[in-house]
Amino acid sequence: MGNTSFVKDFFIVGFPGLQPHYYGLVSALLFFVYLFTLMENGVFFTLFVITKSLHRPVYYFVLNLVVCDVLFSTTMLPKIISRYWFQDGTISFLGCFVQMFFVHYLGGVISNVLAVMAIDRYAAICYPLQYHNIMTNRNILILILGCWILSLAGPLMLVIRAYPLPYCAENTIIHCYCEHVSVTTLACTDRSLYSIPALIYALVLLMGSFAIIVFSYCSIFIAVMRISGSQGRMKTFSTCSPHLMIIALYFIPKCFLYLFGNIGVKFSTDLRILINVMSNLLPPMINPLIYCLRTEEITKILKRPFQNKQIGIPLQLL
Repeated sequence: MGNTSFVKDFFIVGFPGLQPHYYGLVSALLFFVYLFTLMENGVFFTLFVITKSLHRPVYYFVLNLVVCDVLFSTTMLPKIISRYWFQDGTISFLGCFVQMFFVHYLGGVISNVLAVMAIDRYAAICYPLQYHNIMTNRNILILILGCWILSLAGPLMLVIRAYPLPYCAENTIIHCYCEHVSVTTLACTDRSLYSIPALIYALVLLMGSFAIIVFSYCSIFIAVMRISGSQGRMKTFSTCSPHLMIIALYFIPKCFLYLFGNIGVKFSTDLRILINVMSNLLPPMINPLIYCLRTEEITKILKRPFQNKQIGIPLQLL
C-alpha cells in the first residue's frame, strides 16, 4: 500500500478506563483548570506590564514562562474538554499534527526557560557584583530567543517524520492530546525506526535542561554555604524557592515516567496518562501562585491596594 493513509481524522479517547457518568465531572474540572490558568497568568502579565519595578531579568524569564504556559494549555485543553463535555473528540488529520508540533515545541521552550532561569539565579548568587554586567538586556534577549529558536528543531523532526507514515487502520488516540508516541503507534509500519529518535530527543531535552539546572543549583548551594550566618543563608535560599518549586512540579513527574518506563516498570494506561497530563497542567496553573505568594516584591504589589484602603478609612472619618 506504500505510504497511503486512509485515516482522514483521529479520535482522542482521553482516559480509556473512565466511565461515561464521570465525563461531566472531568470536563468541568479541566475547564476550571484552563480558566484558572488563563486568569492567574493574566494577572501576572498585567502586573508585569504596569509595574516598572518588575522589569528585571528574572521577571522577563518568568514572563516567557507565563506565555508558554498559556499557549501550552490553549493547545492541549480545548479538545479534551470538548471530548468529555460534548462527546466530540474528533480532530482532523492535519490538526492532530499541528497540535503535536505545538505541544512538543512549547514543552521544549518551557524546559529551556527553566534552565535559563537557573542560570540567572546562578549568576545572581555566585557573581552578585558582576550580575548586571552578565545579565544585560542584550544577553537576556539572546537567552530568550535561544529558548524559542533552539526548541524548534526537535518537534519539527518528530512531525516531519510522523506525518507521511501510512495510517490505514485504527484512528483512536489513547491519550488526551496528539502525543507523538500515541499517534505513531497507529501507523501501519514498523515503529522502531521512529520511536528511538523520539526517545533520544525527549531524553536530550529533559536531561539536558535538568543537567544545567542541577549544575547551577549545586554551585549555588556551595556559594550559599560559604555565607556566614544562618539568616543570610536562608534569605539567599528563599530567592530560589519559587524556581525550585516550579522545577519540581515540571521535571519530577516526567523523569518518573521516562526512567521507570525504560527500566521495565509497568503502569496502567490511565495512570500513565494521568501523570503525564498532571505534569503538563499543574505547573501552568500553580506557577503564578508560587511567584505571587513566594516572591516578596510581587506580594507587596498585590497588597498595596488593600493597604491604601485601610489607610483611607480613618482619613475619611476625620
